[in-house]
Amino acid sequence: MKISTWNVNSVRARIDNINKYLKISSPDLVLLQEIKTEDQNFPYNDLKKLGYVSYVKGQKSYNGVSILSKKKLNDIETSLPGDKVKQSRFISTNIKIKNIKINLINIYVPNGNPVDTDKYFYKLDWLSLLIKFIEKKIKNGDQIILAGDFNIIPEEIDAYDSDKYINDALFRVEIRKKFRELINLGLNDAFRTFNKKDGNYTFWDYMRGSYQKNHGLRIDHMLVSSSLIDLIKKIEIKKNIRSQLKPSDHVPLECTFI
Repeated sequence: MKISTWNVNSVRARIDNINKYLKISSPDLVLLQEIKTEDQNFPYNDLKKLGYVSYVKGQKSYNGVSILSKKKLNDIETSLPGDKVKQSRFISTNIKIKNIKINLINIYVPNGNPVDTDKYFYKLDWLSLLIKFIEKKIKNGDQIILAGDFNIIPEEIDAYDSDKYINDALFRVEIRKKFRELINLGLNDAFRTFNKKDGNYTFWDYMRGSYQKNHGLRIDHMLVSSSLIDLIKKIEIKKNIRSQLKPSDHVPLECTFI
């Protein structure tokens, strides 16, 4: 089974790139973030022609998440418990890999900039709610795949120049501690488990030739329960997609399970 996560930065603006990726890579499940459209305007038919059923939690012009699947899914949840702001940042379902039931969760974490504003404190609160939610799931014995755009640079190795982000909401110490709290619950950063090298990023700004210079950030992640690590055959960042015409500023992170 192949599962991808991708911040597409507007599903309608990137539909040609999305279609191309689905045709070439053919993932079984795709977790999309920042779809930037209401449910009724989502391109269901375009994706259905490629064999995908779409499950959507949209929002006008901003945010929004969805799950594309080759098979019909059940148990769709579209809200993070306790989130009173109720932006469209969460969607989950249950799947099976090797007959193991897994809670698959797609998230789009708030950016949080500028720091020390309402946006920043909302990010901290949202992450605290997520940690509480995941902790409860794990205590109940659930197996977890938590993926999406975390808007977190976990370590210095995950930025082309981490010094530039010391006081950024993506890299502030208290934000990175939230990421570490998730790991400490019993989750593993799947990409870093298999690749320790620097220079591996999932995001490049549109400005200043960032992609051409590889001035990027690794802020899109897939965290998995420890018991699922041995099921991972391959995980890779599909970097070349960033060189397409009118690309998203993010690229897919793709994980293949045996």
